Amino acid sequence: MGLVEAKLKILERLWEDQEPMKAKDVAQKLNLRVAAATLDLLRLEKLGYVHIPKHGYYVITDLGKEIIGLPKIDKAHAAKILSTVPYDKAFHFYISMHQYTNVLANSLPDFRDKLQTIDVKSVEFHVPRKDFEQWFQSFGDVELAKRSGLICSMHLHGQELRTKVYETVKHRLEELKHIQG
Repeated sequence: MGLVEAKLKILERLWEDQEPMKAKDVAQKLNLRVAAATLDLLRLEKLGYVHIPKHGYYVITDLGKEIIGLPKIDKAHAAKILSTVPYDKAFHFYISMHQYTNVLANSLPDFRDKLQTIDVKSVEFHVPRKDFEQWFQSFGDVELAKRSGLICSMHLHGQELRTKVYETVKHRLEELKHIQG
């Protein structure tokens, strides 16, 4: 069963924002009428693609994520994403093409921690090159790779960019640890 484009856009918007949203906020961000957005959200909730954590707020469910093309993550997949990788698969931070920082991250938690201390110029170097996206994709985290791509399109710089990447990775780690149990 296919979903109409408006409903898919609503699911994508809920996924992008990562926080519970009101129907009026969804409508505003997608240039829809509030009544139409509310009806679509309620229909999506009946289908199991949206959850209502508290009255008037909506979040995307795992089933909703699958509808927009994100793979389901089970315990084994979460464990793989969270595992330590060998040196040659670690993320090596650079400031420019030939300026290595001598800092590497060998796991997603390690990556999150290094983001707090690495020279912000390194983050500014890697984001537009999509290096983070490719690394996340390499160990099977399609969702985090896509989130990283969204950050690139925001055209952030400096500490604001570092904070956005850090918060995104931190949030994803929390999700993965929750899946692991």
